[in-house]
Amino acid sequence: MKKLFAVVKREYVQRVRTKFFVIATILGPVLMGAFTVVPALMFGMKSGGPTRVVIIDQTGKLYSRVARELQTGRERPSKRETPRPPLQPAVGPGASREQIKQAGRMTEASFVIEEAHLGDRSLEEVKKDLESRIQRHDIDGYVILPPDLLKDGRPEFRARNAADVFTRENVENAIGKAVRSQRLVDAGIKEEAVQQASEPVDLKSVGETGQESKGEAGFFLALGMGIWIYMSVLLYGQVVLGAVIEEKETRIAEILFSSMRSFPLMMGKLIGVSLVALTQMGIWGAAFLAFSAWAAGGSSINLPHVAPIVFVYLGMFFLMGYFIYSTVYAVVGSMVTTTQEGGQLAMPVVLMLVAGFFLSFNIIRNPNSTLAFWASMFPFFAPITMLVRIVTETPPLWQILLSLVIGFATAIGLIWLASRIYRVGMLMTGKKATIPEVMRWIRQS
Repeated sequence: MKKLFAVVKREYVQRVRTKFFVIATILGPVLMGAFTVVPALMFGMKSGGPTRVVIIDQTGKLYSRVARELQTGRERPSKRETPRPPLQPAVGPGASREQIKQAGRMTEASFVIEEAHLGDRSLEEVKKDLESRIQRHDIDGYVILPPDLLKDGRPEFRARNAADVFTRENVENAIGKAVRSQRLVDAGIKEEAVQQASEPVDLKSVGETGQESKGEAGFFLALGMGIWIYMSVLLYGQVVLGAVIEEKETRIAEILFSSMRSFPLMMGKLIGVSLVALTQMGIWGAAFLAFSAWAAGGSSINLPHVAPIVFVYLGMFFLMGYFIYSTVYAVVGSMVTTTQEGGQLAMPVVLMLVAGFFLSFNIIRNPNSTLAFWASMFPFFAPITMLVRIVTETPPLWQILLSLVIGFATAIGLIWLASRIYRVGMLMTGKKATIPEVMRWIRQS
């Protein structure tokens, strides 16, 4: 035990005293806040001046309605829907049409509208004139409302920037609303009644306490804790991987094995680095509590209520995830000869952690589904998925305990396997171990 404690002390003291630990401890909360705030600020930035659009209204009825909708009738996220969180990109390779619309609503946009009259000119002549204005950058685009638009006609939109799907969506929505309103007026409904019927509904969401809550705070809390576990386990797992490879490259392991067995050496590393992680998390937790006390003392910032037991679960699931992944990292480190080989071999491990993180988005929407249950029981996903379930809608206690039992049992089994691989792998030099060789080490140890 003395040798184990000596290894733990060395690993802990050596890493806590480094500048990296101090910098990471300070920058951790700052970066977490930046990941949340900066994307929201970027969505709110105005990219240039207003969009200048010319409308050719061949119906003679819709210009004023379309112009009004473009200038003042755009849907506001606070009224219509909760914006997509910044860390889940709304626009990407797999983005749907509705996701693109949501991203467009989050951006600041303004329009300057101008009407073009045909007069004695043909439509083609007016379009040719507008095309020249687009080339001179006098306007950004034009809209043609055909005479049969109120029946089954299709409007036409020509824009200088064809890739600006957000402006296209705004124009399409404005025309659609204007057409619906005009159809109602043509059907004999009064204008005042049409405007009143078009007013959006502001949904009141009530939380468990009976107080009004939009739900954003709980969503970002669940997402933030998932990211926290993901980043912490990944970071400190890589620390273990680097430490094992360093000792193997410098042949320090050969000296250490002459005075102690491989198992306490490996466990000392795992425990020592875990204490470093817990120290850092404790500092972050104290900072969060101080910030919460300041916010509750009269600040305009509205923080979600977090039960103390959630922080207990956070520590337990972090330790579970840390020992599972760090043990795998220790095995990988003992099998390879260089840091580059270790990074390549550890890629499947990282993908497992990433898969658990992305599953959390589905779990947030339906924390009691079959997918959520099994994902929170699978030990490689549970550190993130079960914690997300606890924060969003706490499952029965037996499910939480079962997840912890399965997870820690898996960690113990992996530690037992790792100790048999670690002893032989740390003394092997010159080449990367193959899977058959690793299986032979397990059987022979």
